[in-house]
Amino acid sequence: MKNFLLSLNSGVSDKNLEQEEKKIVQTLFKARALELKRGLYFLSPNFFVGRIDVSSRGTGFLEVFDPSYKSKDILIEQSDLNGASRGDFVLVKRDKARGFRAKGRVVATLKAAHESSIVYIKKVDKRFVGINLRSGLAQILPISQKALKDLPKHAVLLVDNNIGQIVEVLGSLEDPLVDEKIALLHYNKNEFFSKIAEQEALSHGDLVDKSLYPDRLDLTHLPFCTIDPIDAKDFDDAIYFDKENFTLYVAIADVSEYVYPYGQVDKEAKERGFSIYFPHKSIPMLPRSLSENICSLKPNEDRLSFCFIIKIDPKTLEVEKSDLKEVIIKSFKRFNYDEIDAYLEGLSAKNSEDETVLNWLLPLNKTIKRVRKKRLLEGFEFYSVDVRMKLDENSLLTSTRIEKETSSHSLIEDCMLLANICAAKELKKGIFRNHEAPSFEKIINLLNELSLIGIKKNFSPDLNELITSIQDEADSLNIREDVDKLIIKSQKRALYGEYSKGHFGLGFKTYSHFTSPIRRYSDLLLHRLLKAKKDEKLTRFLLQDIEKLCEDLSKLEREADKVAWEFMDRKFARWANGEIGKSFKSIVTDSGKNGIARLDDEIKGARIFLLNENAPLLKRVLVKIVSVDIAMAKIYGRVVEVLN
Repeated sequence: MKNFLLSLNSGVSDKNLEQEEKKIVQTLFKARALELKRGLYFLSPNFFVGRIDVSSRGTGFLEVFDPSYKSKDILIEQSDLNGASRGDFVLVKRDKARGFRAKGRVVATLKAAHESSIVYIKKVDKRFVGINLRSGLAQILPISQKALKDLPKHAVLLVDNNIGQIVEVLGSLEDPLVDEKIALLHYNKNEFFSKIAEQEALSHGDLVDKSLYPDRLDLTHLPFCTIDPIDAKDFDDAIYFDKENFTLYVAIADVSEYVYPYGQVDKEAKERGFSIYFPHKSIPMLPRSLSENICSLKPNEDRLSFCFIIKIDPKTLEVEKSDLKEVIIKSFKRFNYDEIDAYLEGLSAKNSEDETVLNWLLPLNKTIKRVRKKRLLEGFEFYSVDVRMKLDENSLLTSTRIEKETSSHSLIEDCMLLANICAAKELKKGIFRNHEAPSFEKIINLLNELSLIGIKKNFSPDLNELITSIQDEADSLNIREDVDKLIIKSQKRALYGEYSKGHFGLGFKTYSHFTSPIRRYSDLLLHRLLKAKKDEKLTRFLLQDIEKLCEDLSKLEREADKVAWEFMDRKFARWANGEIGKSFKSIVTDSGKNGIARLDDEIKGARIFLLNENAPLLKRVLVKIVSVDIAMAKIYGRVVEVLN
């Protein structure tokens, strides 16, 4: 979009324009903002296109897409925004010079940054206005004051930015049940699938008839098992270890057998990209009749699987050989992490029913521990914790718990890493999971932050050695988890790409995502490419627009995370609203002018925006909750005591 708008300064031909670009040209014509010269269209004098930013006070600033424009930006008063919001691509007409600052008014929004906005109704100076839940800015709504007055107090509305109309009343800001709708719609996510997609998914039935798949390798005699969280409903992966031959079997749900390219399920799965997980439910990437039924590797059910058979050298711990097979398996048992931890840590005696699995699982664990130790010579181990929420029947926060990585998590993680590496090695072009090394500037910023808490290190180009030495010192100071968060913050984001660039954090020369096709579209696409490996025509078909698809999936991954985080922030804010004036133990995670502390008391994980400046980084403090903004899901507090 930006490149097209930039080209209007040098002239654009109406030939070969994309549909969206044609619509923009029509809008510019209606506004009399285009001139025809030598068969090309140019912007008329005093008209500018660009992206708009809007301050917290409602004043707009246009980033002008014209290299020859000398001023920094064009100022737009709130009354001249014409409904434009932060991030929108707009057409602005500059006013005649008034003083030293260039001013203008928005003539048209060419492309909204967001297809829709969510606002809540608030009375300001005897008038009802909409307060945007993303920006916090007030906006005039296309509805009469009488109609607004009849709505529930603090009614939450969905506004279609393309047509400028209210399309749905979502509920009231007073009702905790509205939080889920807000979090989903802020990123245009939809819980429900179309009727066509549901019917397509149901057409595959509930059972696998082995006789229909004579070409598949039958592994139903092997005692595979699944190991997942206790509340999991979809089972992507199952494992088995042949201890006599040192061979690991990683069987992954064969989703590509049921989801066809360009079918309706595929179309909607691609738009979602990833499953979203809330504390009380999931929003799946695939219809539940697939994700929780025929694709899921349920115990005692024949299931189609895509399986890596990995022969490990018992001395070098290298992958000696790997074969990828289309198979049928029958999971012997479904375990949760806690059950396996009890066995691995010797806290539970062998159950006769489980002994079949434990006979190979315990030897596998010993092998995988050695594999992991060798892997960490090149990669990193970051200590991380996940906050799990518990909600009551009214969708209010009642408690939190910390879920840490345990022996069972490590076991499954390293089995999956082996399969992902093997998958990445099968292709030269496709979809890879890339993680580049952090920039020099980011590492310097990290070292400066660490110096504030007593960890003083000089820069070294050997980042592996440098980061490991930082983690060792953090261990000695008993602040490893918090320091790891700072290290992670200094890293580049892992992204999807059509060519392999390696994975810095894991220490792999090539890496991809193969093991979660039920919840990640990237894995489903990789399965298709691996199956089509010997079919050059089909491979070319699947690789159409692969670069853009990788970019889209990286964006959709971030959005899925943001939806889950926003939902949790809203639950934390509602809880904190009843605790104003009380003080809680916290940890300062960001210092400086805009400091942040994370709650580390009976309730854990909530972000508290600090009103103090320069709060001591990574110190345990007592924070008093001063105010809460339910609409923006923000908690404000003040450090009242630094704890030992």
